[in-house]
Amino acid sequence: MEQIDDLRQLLDIPKDIVILSHRNPDGDAIGSSLGLYWFLKQLGHTVKVIFPSEYPGFVAWMPDAERIIICDLDKEYAFDSIEEAGLIFTLDFNALDRIDPMEQVVLNSKAPKVMIDHHMYPEGYADFVMSRTDVSSTCELIYEFISQLGMTRLINQKIADCLYTGLITDTGSFKYNIFPSTMNVAGHLLAVGANNDFIQEEIFNSMREKELRILGHCLYNRMEVHEDISTGIIWLTKADFEEFDIQRGETEGIVNQILKMKKVKIAAFIKEQPTIIKLSLRSKGDFSVQEIATKYFKGGGHLNASGGHFYGTVDACKERFIRSVRNQLKRG
Repeated sequence: MEQIDDLRQLLDIPKDIVILSHRNPDGDAIGSSLGLYWFLKQLGHTVKVIFPSEYPGFVAWMPDAERIIICDLDKEYAFDSIEEAGLIFTLDFNALDRIDPMEQVVLNSKAPKVMIDHHMYPEGYADFVMSRTDVSSTCELIYEFISQLGMTRLINQKIADCLYTGLITDTGSFKYNIFPSTMNVAGHLLAVGANNDFIQEEIFNSMREKELRILGHCLYNRMEVHEDISTGIIWLTKADFEEFDIQRGETEGIVNQILKMKKVKIAAFIKEQPTIIKLSLRSKGDFSVQEIATKYFKGGGHLNASGGHFYGTVDACKERFIRSVRNQLKRG
């Protein structure tokens, strides 16, 4: 971050700080937010973390997760907290429409804004920007931010556990999207007390029976494979959501199941919501699902992990996705 000295001066004086992350927060969003939260508290700041919507249950163990403000549940408190803030951090997103309905409140705020993010094509709303795509996660960037401040000595077990969570969730437990820096950061977090065994267990081995039955339904009844284009699709309809009473976070990670097949290099998980269809896209190697998400589904993300949305039927959405894959493969 080029303006790190200016930001260090801002942090020298205790302030009311809010940390914001995106709707449907994942392990990296909550890990980076709570990791930064615990760091800033050590500097004497009053800190609040705000998400637009609730976080998944597999991260509920994280220290002070219960103190996170959920805008969907308490909009007035969320808005007031942003308006009263003297400094705003935005983590794991780089476009303010990802924090609806807080976007306008942030734009109206006179407080300096700090973006720390690893997605492509950042918007220009922030006064201080740390935006890199050659890292595993926003949690890795939070570690780098603390390092640039010269304060890695303040990383304790709580911070280490939070940041390590984002590293393992955004890399699939170090299976993809890793860099030499990723392993260096992970090593230091382990050295200061990050509990690898506990965190891995909480994230990957804490499914409830209901979630396992949803996964079984997806794999047996809602999966199709297009071998000629090395592509797999899983979809859920509105009727499926009603039948299984599927709640937020209960389909987390299903898209990754498709890539466990050697013959599948490209995967889509399509969810029919009441008014919109959401897509989670994944790929192996150098096939860019980010390009597909951006060009065909008004979304974005990373080379191998992206998302988007679609208005229409599930069948039409699947058709568009398959066509987009074929078109991209033809272009090489």
